[in-house]
Amino acid sequence: QVQLVESGGRLVQPGASLRVSCAASGGTLSGYAMAWFRQAPGKEREFVAAFSRTGGYTYYGDSVKGRFTISRDNAKNTMYLQMNSLKPEDTAVYYCAAGRGVITSSLGSHTAYASWGQGTQVTVSS
Repeated sequence: QVQLVESGGRLVQPGASLRVSCAASGGTLSGYAMAWFRQAPGKEREFVAAFSRTGGYTYYGDSVKGRFTISRDNAKNTMYLQMNSLKPEDTAVYYCAAGRGVITSSLGSHTAYASWGQGTQVTVSS
């Protein structure tokens, strides 16, 4: 199983931009479908963004579409989530996840991913 470590979360003001990272070890990201999920206090885990193993297909949750961008640097074995025009409702712990053999229709399902990071806190507040 690949090990994942998120970083980059912090307190930002509404309208700001922030990039969080997910560094992998024990495996090559190019062999996995990758995703970001988030969970706010008292709420269920929510799908944010994902791309297929080949990177040829990307998929975003409706609440972040047009504002967030998922990307991957295979040379650094790291995945990123660029977040623009942040809103207070984006406040959550952000988790990255990796999975093998994830079919396109399951990219948004947290049950499709076997490896998870510990999460990084993003807080959007004035």
